[in-house]
Amino acid sequence: MVGTQLSSPGVYVEEIPSGVHTVTGVATSVTAFVGRALRGPVETPVHVFGFEDFAQRFGGLWRESTLGYAVRDFFANGGSDAVVVRLAGGAARARLTVGNLPLVAVERGSWGVALRAEIDTEDIDQVVADGLAVPKNSLFNLTVRDSSPGGRAESFRNLSVAANARNVKSVLAAGSALVRVEGDTADLEPVAGADPLGAAEKAVADARAAYQSGNGAKVDLDAAQQDLRQALDAALAAVGDGEPLTAAADFLPSGAADDHAGLYALDHVDLFNLLCIPPHRREAGDLEPGLLSAALAYCKGRRAVLLVDPRDDWTDPAGNAQGWLDAIDGPREYAAVYFPRLRRPDPEQGGRIADFAPSGAVAGVLARTDAARGVWKAGAGIEAGLVGAPDLSLRLTDGQNGLLNPLGINCLRSFPTVGRVVWGARTAAGADVLASEWAYLPVRRLALFIEESLFRGTQWVVFEPNGEALWGQVRLSVGAFMQQLFRQGALQGSSPRDAYFVKCDAETTTQADRDLGVVNIRVGFAPLKPAEFVVVQIQQMSEATPS
Repeated sequence: MVGTQLSSPGVYVEEIPSGVHTVTGVATSVTAFVGRALRGPVETPVHVFGFEDFAQRFGGLWRESTLGYAVRDFFANGGSDAVVVRLAGGAARARLTVGNLPLVAVERGSWGVALRAEIDTEDIDQVVADGLAVPKNSLFNLTVRDSSPGGRAESFRNLSVAANARNVKSVLAAGSALVRVEGDTADLEPVAGADPLGAAEKAVADARAAYQSGNGAKVDLDAAQQDLRQALDAALAAVGDGEPLTAAADFLPSGAADDHAGLYALDHVDLFNLLCIPPHRREAGDLEPGLLSAALAYCKGRRAVLLVDPRDDWTDPAGNAQGWLDAIDGPREYAAVYFPRLRRPDPEQGGRIADFAPSGAVAGVLARTDAARGVWKAGAGIEAGLVGAPDLSLRLTDGQNGLLNPLGINCLRSFPTVGRVVWGARTAAGADVLASEWAYLPVRRLALFIEESLFRGTQWVVFEPNGEALWGQVRLSVGAFMQQLFRQGALQGSSPRDAYFVKCDAETTTQADRDLGVVNIRVGFAPLKPAEFVVVQIQQMSEATPS
């Protein structure tokens, strides 16, 4: 149909929409981590793109938690995009008062004890002279700094406790990454000075300088140092870093799903593909079966895969493996189990050799494989080397590997020359006896990738006229996406007909469906399964007997 007004003889040019809506593949290796950290927002997902980023935001490695080690392993092994959810375990916020102004650390944890604040009134006369309509006696400057190594400092000038544009509570809420004002400021009268810990540190510095110059006594220095120690101990006792996490109190508290709390804080994340929940404690910190089951159900709803660490007491390759797997109640095709743990020096314990959960490192290997080969390639084999793992807690033999593989447990192996590698590509539903169609992890992840990509790439279909014209556009868009996967080698078959099909017509969408406003799109694909067993057949040829 010509849309241009034809008024005189000539040639008219019109652009006609092609009707093609491109389906773009989603990311495949965004990994979510949930656990304890030294600092950072609580139950608020934060994207980090390197371990330095994690260290700045969440405090880095911490002896009391395995989360930092898992995140470090993820980035060391090829990961590039992590989502971290911090659970605080009941930690409180540090409080400090400076010049009658009550401040509170922006995040929970003992890190806030290192905060120092000071109020001064320098250059206030000049501000008043410049015409700021605020009484001079209500203006002040505030300096806040994090006295820990590498800590930041913030300076806010010309603040006021009155209800105006420079109200201290509003300014700190909008611009400070360290503190907030606690309570109402209407009746406050801030005066110049430092917070109690800052004042105690200054008293120690003054007493030391006086003693070294010969104008002070050693007893005065000792008394100042004692006062500072007592003040620090009291501040740390009032804050703390919380207790070790538990499933009931922290991951799955009452109403967590509705309140988007605990594990369900990940509801605020648009997309993640892998989920790691490191052990709660360094020793005897295994995840509760109920938490694993809830995480499996959550992963199913989010089209993600849970990477499960071995139990701390799991030292016999086959002794208690089956019983532990049976305790997990949930859709096992959304989980993958890896055994054993990684063994290496712990920098937080003076280099002592310790065992670490492998899920973070495995997630990094999967991310690295996705980037190099595609989500359909198994993150296992001699290319799936484990970086930062000089040894394993148990060096498995072929016989021990043969006991675990049929149960759906992926082994980490150590081979000469190759080093430590991931040597398994099954889901937790990959036990031979189950005969599941989702036995292999790359098949499961490829299906989730296709589902998520099509879910997002067909949103334009909603409210379109439900007829043959729409169905043709759907077949074209989805078919182009599947054809691209076929060309990349993600599907088996020598031709597209053998590799996939896309149906959206009167057969899949009946008149009854159309009356209900339903469009049915049926997509089938033939995945490539990993070559788990390579059999080399050798036959000796004998010389033919002369006739």
